[in-house]
Amino acid sequence: MKNIANIVLNDFTNDSRVWKISKSLANLGYKPNVVAMHNDGLKVSELVAGVEVERIKLTTRPWPKWKPVQLLKYLEFILRAFWRYRKVDLVHCNDLNALPIGVIIKFFGNNVKVIYDCHEYETETNGLKGVEKKAKKCLERFLIRFADQVVTVSDSIANEYVRLYGIPKPRLVLNCPAFIEQPKGNLFRELLGIRSDQVIFLYQGALITGRGVELLLEAFSDLENDKNVLVFMGYGPLESLIHEKTEASKVIFFHPAVSPDVLLNYTSSADYGVSFIEGTCLNYSYCLPNKMFEYLMAGLPVLTSNLVEMKLLVETECLGVVATNNTVEGFKKAVQIALDQNYNATQNNVFKTREKYCWEEQEKVLKEIYDAL
Repeated sequence: MKNIANIVLNDFTNDSRVWKISKSLANLGYKPNVVAMHNDGLKVSELVAGVEVERIKLTTRPWPKWKPVQLLKYLEFILRAFWRYRKVDLVHCNDLNALPIGVIIKFFGNNVKVIYDCHEYETETNGLKGVEKKAKKCLERFLIRFADQVVTVSDSIANEYVRLYGIPKPRLVLNCPAFIEQPKGNLFRELLGIRSDQVIFLYQGALITGRGVELLLEAFSDLENDKNVLVFMGYGPLESLIHEKTEASKVIFFHPAVSPDVLLNYTSSADYGVSFIEGTCLNYSYCLPNKMFEYLMAGLPVLTSNLVEMKLLVETECLGVVATNNTVEGFKKAVQIALDQNYNATQNNVFKTREKYCWEEQEKVLKEIYDAL
């Protein structure tokens, strides 16, 4: 049985992709071990839904969050992870910050294979600039050649890696949920007092800038009637702004984030899913976010901003409406177009499409990747 170190530089308390990959690898006959960072209150070793997890304790962890000190913490993690897992057969590196560990283990190990799993376009993320951006680009350019397989989450990002680094095209393992015949829910109407004749547009996910939150709030703040309502479900820095708007509006609602095991029960309680990410960086422009697939699995037609990958998916499969432009007026127009469409016909397309975009299909790709190694 091949031993796999599945390395991620977080504390593995809310990383569904790493968990799904580990679970799938176990099902395929491998022995994965998630290698994460330790935080206060968490176990060093534990079994999470059948997946072995080890969190590495750092001596430097309590030190200040100053950039040079953060680098020392990172180096300590690299050294401890390398020493602990230097004899594994495969290293699955989740994102760029885990890749150095895999490459070092490959150098000192015996025919160790390395998979570089890019969860996003890491060198083009929102807010990344200056020396840090240049350093990440140089690091990725140098290390990616040592990966036996590169995996990413959208075709546009895969094409960029081919263009930038001259590597074989990365395989796509999309951020899809497991397939489920999710029945229609009614939780938002019951919990938030939304009427049966009101149409619910749902935003779920991180409440941060760059995701269109402020734009959506503005679009719903001056509606002429209360036929359409907007529900936010998630957490993040913009939560206080949303609370302010809910107090001033009868058509904007908030619900706290819920655990993954009940998420689709809530999602299916809406009528449309909204993903209005702003194209403020190439990572956003080329993204195909997991909430898109969560909306589809819950049976929701979607409204999206006019970005490459989301536009292609929605228009190819006829899953909803893509805004003509990423503005308040563009979103309002998209809402009207959605309401004028045949809802049942669009939803039937959603039901068909979710059978293709589910984790079971992604697991087949994962099997092909590991079998080839």
